[in-house]
Amino acid sequence: MTHAAIWVQAVRPRTLIASLSPAILASSYAYTHGTLNIAILLLTLLTALSIQIMINLSNDYFDFIKGADTEKRKGPQRVTQAGLVSHASIKKAIFISALLASICAAPLIYTASWPIALFFILYMVLGIGYTAGPYPLAYLGLGDICVLILFGPIATAITYYLQTHTLSPEVLMGGCSVGLISSAILMANNLRDEEEDRAAHKKTLVVRCGSKRGRFIYAIELLLALVIPLFQGIFFPLLLTPCAYLLIKQAMLGKYDHVLLQRTGAFLLLYTLVYTADILFSPYIHSR
Repeated sequence: MTHAAIWVQAVRPRTLIASLSPAILASSYAYTHGTLNIAILLLTLLTALSIQIMINLSNDYFDFIKGADTEKRKGPQRVTQAGLVSHASIKKAIFISALLASICAAPLIYTASWPIALFFILYMVLGIGYTAGPYPLAYLGLGDICVLILFGPIATAITYYLQTHTLSPEVLMGGCSVGLISSAILMANNLRDEEEDRAAHKKTLVVRCGSKRGRFIYAIELLLALVIPLFQGIFFPLLLTPCAYLLIKQAMLGKYDHVLLQRTGAFLLLYTLVYTADILFSPYIHSR
């Protein structure tokens, strides 16, 4: 494996849609409401992407340090556990991604003032604290709710506020939808890693509640994501009902390998595209 391929594997590219989806969705709303600054959008996307890369790299390092990632893991290889990068290199990469996030966020903070600064600090602290520190959120079973909120309504609200300096209930509802699917991605990951997490005393929601309830939560998250847009007159996401059915069926059959996680990530990408298409094109459809 080449040096570049190792680092691509480390940042977990198939999961990065979780940070991009809320920003894309909220920006689509801003555009239909008459305001969209492309420079702010690009900086928002880069900030969100850098923060998630920082989180993924931190998880790679601290899960190994805490014993959650071992040679017995069922998912894709983790670079720290496999010895593909040194501890010093992964910590340097975490610092660089945090620095890039800070550089990209600085102009956003300047234009939108202290509320954005507070949220940026919150994301950075919770991002590292997700698996690091004496009370890591992922090890306390709080990871799912954090992902749902931070990669859902809060992320969409921040993006929309940066564009319009206002808030919108429909944007928050849209954020809940994508946040639910991001939480489902984490649930798929935790269903797969239940045995290893239990052995490492990583008390994820699956470890606390069991895989049966975890499968049920996974199904509810996907179904709610299809239903919530209907309350806003957004119907395009219903086109993905067959995809959601297949994912839920795979989960219910106990097929928790990394394919379920990858397919759930792909589902979020498709969901974001069709949801955004509905937001952008429905005004033209209804005007005819």
